[in-house]
Amino acid sequence: MTLKEGKEKFIQSWGALGSSWGINRTMAQIHALLLISPEALSAEEIMEELQISRGNANMNIRALIDWGLVYKELKPGERKEFFVAEKDMWEVVKNIIIQRKKRELEPMLRVLDEISSVNPESEEAEEFIEVIREIKLFSNKADSTLDTLVKSDSNWFVGTFMKMIK
Repeated sequence: MTLKEGKEKFIQSWGALGSSWGINRTMAQIHALLLISPEALSAEEIMEELQISRGNANMNIRALIDWGLVYKELKPGERKEFFVAEKDMWEVVKNIIIQRKKRELEPMLRVLDEISSVNPESEEAEEFIEVIREIKLFSNKADSTLDTLVKSDSNWFVGTFMKMIK
């Protein structure tokens, strides 16, 4: 396999994987391209490499910046903006966890809090309340675990993970 083929396969695979962590394919492909690029790239270079429109490139680059996965880089004498990916994979994982918690888990916890106030006026209502209580308990534990993970460093995580799988 040539380097070009390897890069193309990585970009396509990372793009497909992106939907698993809550982003669209193009956003993940831009992230992949920037991850493997030895230098910061301009929006025009990203558009050309991935064959995407300016609007698509700009919208997804901004989203990647919001997620903390991509940063602007200034080049002396250049008017264009250049972009570089966070290459520390532990930071990438933590930023993805933070964003997914904010977009998925935290709204669900708010809903669970809100519907926990259902009156136990019938057997069906009591059963509903019990199911919601169990989901809320599990969700709060997941939230707490993710908070601990985000605050930890990679050495602690790897060590803890290795102990768990032994």
